[in-house]
Amino acid sequence: MKEPVLDKPSKKKPFFPVSKDLKNYLKKYGREVQLPVTYNDLLKITYSIPLKDKEGKDTLWEKTLYDMKDWEHLREGLLKLYAIIKTEGDFSFTSHLDVARIDYCTFGNSNPFRIRIVNRFNDNYDHYYIKKEDASRVYGLELEHLLSPNRMSFLTGEGTLVEEHIIGLPGDVFIKQHLDRAETNKIRLAKEFVKFNERCFIRLLGDMRSYNFVVNVSPDIEDYQYRLRAIDFDQQSYEGRKSLYLPQFFKENLAFVDLTLKHLNKESIEQYQAEERTLMALRLAASRYRVSELINIMSNDVISTKDKVDRLKHDLAEHFQANGMLRCKSMGEVVKQTLRRSLKKSLGLIQKNLGKISD
Repeated sequence: MKEPVLDKPSKKKPFFPVSKDLKNYLKKYGREVQLPVTYNDLLKITYSIPLKDKEGKDTLWEKTLYDMKDWEHLREGLLKLYAIIKTEGDFSFTSHLDVARIDYCTFGNSNPFRIRIVNRFNDNYDHYYIKKEDASRVYGLELEHLLSPNRMSFLTGEGTLVEEHIIGLPGDVFIKQHLDRAETNKIRLAKEFVKFNERCFIRLLGDMRSYNFVVNVSPDIEDYQYRLRAIDFDQQSYEGRKSLYLPQFFKENLAFVDLTLKHLNKESIEQYQAEERTLMALRLAASRYRVSELINIMSNDVISTKDKVDRLKHDLAEHFQANGMLRCKSMGEVVKQTLRRSLKKSLGLIQKNLGKISD
């Protein structure tokens, strides 16, 4: 694992429309539904108040206020939408729920709305997000669902993307508040960073700077286990530089890189990379038809520029020592070839073992 470089993603990524083929795919797998509230409905803000954190610093989120004639429609629709996400549209539980707050983020590409739902019996609350629909983000969420250890709950419809809240502490906050604590198991955390780095590269998810992923901490029989989870999928297969798909090369992740280089040797890093490739290969084998369907649609879609596609395929052709990468004409084809070449050995071993079982 190498030291980070001062390479940065594009400042503003354009939105890419969801194609007819991708929309049909989403309908087939229950992602595309009729939504009671859309992103455009939430844009009818009459007033907003900046939200501060506990230390009084600006969070880049604003609490929104709406005209009363719009509020009842929004409130009812947002509760129904929560029920669709959580209980497949069973509205019998919504009578004791309420919309506590709608926040709007002024930072980043997606400008999302964050919806806080509260249980009036016990004041417990939950969040979900409503964003403008973007093909890059949809591909990113679906690939995360199929190829990572995490299941993703999201819906699309009428130019709107609805995402369930991903629980965890933002990576930059974890670095500041938890990384140096005595109880933090630094070896296990370093192992997880290696595996996360490998997952992002193999499925070409870019811009995983520390504030674009969260850290989950789970008590174990002895000590703690860690998982890093992406929360921003805007940069799925968009950038043209290979380094932007490797979290290790962002200066924002320097603390995780230093941790890894301090606590893991070369052999251990290679072992954990091989473990993650094997797990990804097993997930790919288990859902191969759905992944193949998605990648084929992606291969015929436009989710980046020709210049970026050309640069990335040349970088990866050199990385894999495979001139076949140069024949790729789209980002989807680049993803397909990257998956094939990264997981070829693991898939071969899985196929061999399955053959032994059938014999």
